[in-house]
Amino acid sequence: MDRLAILLTMLTGAMITGTLVVVFFSMGYYGWGPVIIAVVIGMVGAWPSAWGISRRIKRKDPGWDETQVEKAPSSIPRPGAPEL
Repeated sequence: MDRLAILLTMLTGAMITGTLVVVFFSMGYYGWGPVIIAVVIGMVGAWPSAWGISRRIKRKDPGWDETQVEKAPSSIPRPGAPEL
């Protein structure tokens, strides 16, 4: 778990849900049913898509060292610590 993926989870969830609501409304499905379906799909798809985006960003970052992740003393980072 990394902080970038946690931040991206909120953004991707809103993006997926908003896109699906617009698609449903443009197809003529109005009501709470399509909105609830879009919210559920957005909630389920937010974490995997955010994790994938985070991995891709870190793979393309020349300053990111993946070998340092295994050397981290704890899975919970200190609030003031730099990202490993």
